[in-house]
Amino acid sequence: MSIKHRFTTWKTTVTSRMRGKNRDAGAGFVEYAGIMIIVAGIFVMIDGLGLDGLISGAIMDAVESVVGG
Repeated sequence: MSIKHRFTTWKTTVTSRMRGKNRDAGAGFVEYAGIMIIVAGIFVMIDGLGLDGLISGAIMDAVESVVGG
């Protein structure tokens, strides 16, 4: 096979997967669920390490320095 033929085959495959009837229609939900799992893991880690008070204190200090309170 020539390089031009391989590129044409690859381009046709990619185009059909993006626009064809067999495209990844459910990928959005899977990606959304993965992000939610990562975010939940971050919150669990923050709580488990006891960083929640430290983070909220740092945010409060930053707000007070901006507001001038």
